[in-house]
Amino acid sequence: MASLKLHSVKKSYGRDEVIHGVDIDIADKEFIVIVGPSGCGKSTLLRMIAGLETVTDGEIHIGERVVNALEPMERNIAMVFQNYALYPHMTVFDNMAYSLKLAKLSKEDIQARVEKASNLLQLNDYLKRKPRQLSGGQRQRVAMGRAIVRQPDVFLFDEPLSNLDAKLRVQMRLEIRKLQRELGVTSVYVTHDQVEAMTLGDRLMVLNGGNVEQFGTPIELYERPATLFVAEFIGSPSMNLLAGRAKGKVITLANGTEIPISVDAEGEVYLGIRPEHLLWCEEGTLWLQKVAVEQLGSSTLVHGMLQDSHTALTIALPGVHAEAQIPERMGLSLPIESLHLFDAADGKRIE
Repeated sequence: MASLKLHSVKKSYGRDEVIHGVDIDIADKEFIVIVGPSGCGKSTLLRMIAGLETVTDGEIHIGERVVNALEPMERNIAMVFQNYALYPHMTVFDNMAYSLKLAKLSKEDIQARVEKASNLLQLNDYLKRKPRQLSGGQRQRVAMGRAIVRQPDVFLFDEPLSNLDAKLRVQMRLEIRKLQRELGVTSVYVTHDQVEAMTLGDRLMVLNGGNVEQFGTPIELYERPATLFVAEFIGSPSMNLLAGRAKGKVITLANGTEIPISVDAEGEVYLGIRPEHLLWCEEGTLWLQKVAVEQLGSSTLVHGMLQDSHTALTIALPGVHAEAQIPERMGLSLPIESLHLFDAADGKRIE
């Protein structure tokens, strides 16, 4: 078991810099999720930790060691890939035992480690099967078992659930979290799914274009997003954003509506509010023209356009609401304690 530290880590391909100086400290036994859109550098950063990509600048520490110059096999890490990467001609047992055989462990040690991992992953009944005889979820368990038997200092997960159906993804992410807590191994998990990130991580690192937008707990990112990008990316449905001009403690929107705020601000800003914090009322501060309704069972989403504006808005209503019960024109109230304010120029939060 070990801590993991990245100090000013950068990655360039020729003149193109794709990772722009990442600084993070990950404590021993902590579960960190790196989340962001496709192409933002998540997998590249993970592969640098694994030693599969060279570091252009900066240092990576695993425990007390700087591992920049170490080969992957010397870093004592284990990686679980998106495509399982199982040997099709080997049984489940042999797939899990292969790295231990290469390390020349005794048959007794190999047997003990594989049995322990198969017990944790409920694979005892499948040890003699080949990968083609397993479901997608079972194959992913085998890939995880192959990582567990190595008893690494750090687990690395590269979008391991993206090939599974929605129901199985929910089940597997719960199993991964439970397993990580039982084993107590420092883990770094990459995903583009922000719901997966919110439910798995002790802390999240939101990556955008090779830059760290924010690093904190899931609730910190949800309740106090540091930038416009985080505000829009974290949360489903995403935060509503209204462009306006601030003067003192009042924001004037594009349609002329004045919204009171709790802080002094000046200039062009974006006012943010989560869909579940908008309140439906008879005489609202804003008026929404209904466009579409999504009934999710536990909640109902109403999508529409802000009156006298081209701004789209979404409101989340608790419970089931028939579309016929929702008027074409809805009054909305914005509780001042639920508002978020961002500078339009640099996208940063205004406290």
